[in-house]
Amino acid sequence: MDSRPALDGDPREVGQRVRRLREARGVSLSELARRAGIGKATLSGVETGQRNPTLETLWAITAQLGVPIGAILDTPAEPQVMYGTAVEATLLEVFEDQEVTYELYRLRVPPGTTQSSPAHHEGVTEHLTVFHGTLIAGPASAPMTAGPGDHISWTSDGPHLYRAQGPDVVQASLLIRYPGRQTLQGR
Repeated sequence: MDSRPALDGDPREVGQRVRRLREARGVSLSELARRAGIGKATLSGVETGQRNPTLETLWAITAQLGVPIGAILDTPAEPQVMYGTAVEATLLEVFEDQEVTYELYRLRVPPGTTQSSPAHHEGVTEHLTVFHGTLIAGPASAPMTAGPGDHISWTSDGPHLYRAQGPDVVQASLLIRYPGRQTLQGR
């Protein structure tokens, strides 16, 4: 899967939310770009809506802001599909329970490409269930393999990856658990 913009829609609202969150935390554009491991021009383009970033870039930015990706996305009437290097992630629901925010995704991972995802903020965990195909996922240093019906989970505050193993497209669900109620800040 080629690197393509994460969002199909207008990126200006996302950019405005990123800017508000960054400014609310007192972080300069240069500092956030450095922390997220992206170029200052890239971050500036995201904030102004001139650039439609990849899923990996959005996760890198939100990890450094300490918020789930749902904090910068619209709450669509229809599920929103985002595209990474190897993952097509459909955000199905964002929900909160006391001091925890959850994002539920439907994943589609075609064979042949590995997606390396940046670290989320401290305490974030991912819980993945495979329905079709075989997926290698988890911490980049110790990925796990899951086939149909298998469930794997890991702490995702370090680099992690997703890769289909074999010839089949992987169909899976992913639940990301973010500690703390930070979803709506900056909106």
